[in-house]
Amino acid sequence: MKNLMSTLLLAAFAALTATAIPATAAEIVVIVSQKNPATRMFSEQASQFFLGKSNLFTPVDQADGSAIRNEFYHKVADKDAAQVKALWSKLVFTGKATPPKEYASSAEVKKAVAADPKAIGYIDKSAVDDTVKVILTLP
Repeated sequence: MKNLMSTLLLAAFAALTATAIPATAAEIVVIVSQKNPATRMFSEQASQFFLGKSNLFTPVDQADGSAIRNEFYHKVADKDAAQVKALWSKLVFTGKATPPKEYASSAEVKKAVAADPKAIGYIDKSAVDDTVKVILTLP
């Protein structure tokens, strides 16, 4: 009975938190270096790079467990953190891909992307400056 109550409370908390996220969520943009020739991208294209399905760009990720990372994967791939982690585990195990390097903040992601013409990342729109180029704004 105690496990059932704990499970129900956890489920209720998860449901409340999931509905609270969109109200406080910031606008997320996908960025590349100013030296990258790309000018636009669709969400479906961006998800290909961040899910290891294309190596045209080198993805740069936010920290595991961060709100921006969770929201990004939900918006571009309709996947939660566990689904993304499982997908990358399989790709790494089979030797098909290397997961994106993770950075602790939008400022660090922006710096890494600005320094590498092949890099692609995502940050809070408020962190954008002239060192990077926005190629996608997520709704």
